[in-house]
Amino acid sequence: MKHTTIWSAALGLALVLASSHALAAEAGPTAGQRAFREIFRELVETDTSVATGSCTALAEKVSARFRAAGFGEDQITQFRDDALPLDGGVVITVPGTSAKAKPMLLLGHLDVVNARRSDWTRDPYQFIEEDGYFYGRGTSDMKVLDAIWIDTLLRFRAEGFRPKRTIRLALTCGEESGARMNGVQWLAQHRPELLAAEFALNEGGGGTTDGHGKVLSQAMQIGEKGNRNFELEATNPGGHSSMPVDDNAIYELSDAIQRVRAFRFPVHFNDTTRAYFAKVGAARGDALGAAMARLAADPADKTAEAEVAGDRTLNAMVRTTCVATMLEGGHAANALPQRAKANINCRIVPGEDADTTRAALVKAIGDPGVSASLVGRVRPLAVPPPLDPRIMGHAEKLLTSYYPGVPLVPAMMTGATDATYLGPLGIPTYGVPGPLSDPDGNGLHGLNERHAVQSAYVARDFLHDLVKDYAAQE
Repeated sequence: MKHTTIWSAALGLALVLASSHALAAEAGPTAGQRAFREIFRELVETDTSVATGSCTALAEKVSARFRAAGFGEDQITQFRDDALPLDGGVVITVPGTSAKAKPMLLLGHLDVVNARRSDWTRDPYQFIEEDGYFYGRGTSDMKVLDAIWIDTLLRFRAEGFRPKRTIRLALTCGEESGARMNGVQWLAQHRPELLAAEFALNEGGGGTTDGHGKVLSQAMQIGEKGNRNFELEATNPGGHSSMPVDDNAIYELSDAIQRVRAFRFPVHFNDTTRAYFAKVGAARGDALGAAMARLAADPADKTAEAEVAGDRTLNAMVRTTCVATMLEGGHAANALPQRAKANINCRIVPGEDADTTRAALVKAIGDPGVSASLVGRVRPLAVPPPLDPRIMGHAEKLLTSYYPGVPLVPAMMTGATDATYLGPLGIPTYGVPGPLSDPDGNGLHGLNERHAVQSAYVARDFLHDLVKDYAAQE
């Protein structure tokens, strides 16, 4: 299948979810949906943040669910680094019936970004359904997909479905907090046989809505940005605070941060993002869509660029972005600062790298007294998977049943995922369509994270059928 065949799906107009799904929602959750909801609840209500939680505790609960469903001990592999007892994970294996069919991998991370109860409207580690949304840390990133993967394998067993491909489900820790440990990286180094697969399905795709229930598009993630951190540092001899001078490390750092804030990296399209902007832009039928299409046709169109830049998601897709995320400065309340530091987190588009990004930051700051050093965990750069018709074609066909009229488009993820650790193993990794996101991002990594109830239920069935289609391939 040619790229144009895949992308032609984007020409349809986006519609609301199928009426059959809407009618089912009015009747209340089914028994299967209630079972899925309970899995989802347990995942969210088990704190897996690096600050106060334990992935190992959740991996044990997941293992218990599979044992209760009749899975054998040879199908359940819990793992952890002995030096990091809270960062464990689990791999579930469903053997295939065909010696010819190669395995497939379902990937999910159990850990979540830290959340303070005092900042949230609701308890972040309570699973709360309210006004058509599930609230709680991880509801969108990414415990909704973890719950779907778990539910799918349990449903297969209950249905008596025997896949031709072996299916592996790897639920790991450290995607969000990998400065301590990353579970996929650990498996790749110590137990690569538990990851071995022809391809993997992961987070990073999904759908977008207009914020009022209308589904605008569904995406299969094809590649993602690189994630690099730079530490800006200003130093000074310091002195007594009663005798201030203009040469102040905190002021110097503050000036540098302001220049980073004002700096915009240039528009940088690749084949995937250019096609996404052209096709989704044409399908939207609004002013922003027209700007997307114009920018795809002419990246030098400053008027179109300004309109697109007003949308946080679209802006992140067309350029490298760098933002200050942490600050540290001074050593005493009554002393001039000797040192001030800031972490700058950069998400780098394919075709650029840490060196080109650092050089751009140094030039924008324009102060030799502020150093910029690469710090933190350095993930491998993700390898974009091919537009395999055996992957894209099944998803495109199935999408017409669950989201009629909604285009399926290849898209680049603006964040980074654990797909970066599968590329070196030769495992192409796709971010699946299904779960929906509103224009405000649903509180991912922020306050009051949420996921639409009906989106979760429909995505549950859609991905169950999609995994079954892939698993039946030979």
